[in-house]
Amino acid sequence: MGNILLYAATVLIWGSTWYAIDFQLGVVDPSVSLAYRYAIAAALAIGWCLLTGRSLRFGWGQHRYFLLLGVFLFGLNYLAAYQAQVYITSALNAIGFSSMIWMNIINARLFFGRRATRQMYTGAFLGIAGILIIFLPQIQHVSLTDRILVGMFFSLLGTLSASFGNIAAQKMQFNAVPVMQANAWGMFYGALLNTGLAVLKGKPFIFDPSPAYSLSLVYLAVVGSVIAFGCYLTLLGRIGLERAGYASVMIPVVALGFSVALEGLQVSANLMAGLILAVAGNVIILTRFKPGS
Repeated sequence: MGNILLYAATVLIWGSTWYAIDFQLGVVDPSVSLAYRYAIAAALAIGWCLLTGRSLRFGWGQHRYFLLLGVFLFGLNYLAAYQAQVYITSALNAIGFSSMIWMNIINARLFFGRRATRQMYTGAFLGIAGILIIFLPQIQHVSLTDRILVGMFFSLLGTLSASFGNIAAQKMQFNAVPVMQANAWGMFYGALLNTGLAVLKGKPFIFDPSPAYSLSLVYLAVVGSVIAFGCYLTLLGRIGLERAGYASVMIPVVALGFSVALEGLQVSANLMAGLILAVAGNVIILTRFKPGS
């Protein structure tokens, strides 16, 4: 699959999962929901590897990175993001999440010694500016209460965790570890982590049988995890974590597009201005790569 299709699939799928996550909050504790999500995802990924003859046998050297992937990308990342949404609106959470493009640029410099180009900085700046303008009506009257500060702390913590997971994934790509097998083991470790955290917190492993919870869980596990992470991490290996991280800017933009199409969200001047900036940043930061490359 070409880079353009991988990128489009990533942002379209994860843009839609913002709504699915809302249905996961309420009856079941987030850590329990995440344990369910990644247990299902890991089982599917492992089953696919076995059916297609992909070896799941790796040494401890690789498993160290699988463990990091599970902890940061499939564990703490989503646990913090779910927790953030308890305290703050999805708009504020989207702003926190979009900062991953800057975190990836900084971490690429720290861990791999790669300097971001002026093109990357320009695209990242336009993307963040676009997100801030889009969500300006929701944030201009926000006061820095303890609840808001706690929510933003969890949002940024989850984003930083995701960036560390990107670092682990990039390292595995350098070592030619196949994406599907890496995801299978990473999701397995992520399921174990979330299960352990739920047990430590004394949370009951109950299940919400409502269609909204059940269907959103299946969608998040199959489409939002197995398929989307397969696309994103493949893309990351091809174009680097700095550019792939721009998906964190476009995902909230796509989520708003779903709101306009399905929920009747009014198209405003600030939404259009922010969209133009975000798309412009997207074009600038990805122009080196040709469709289908």
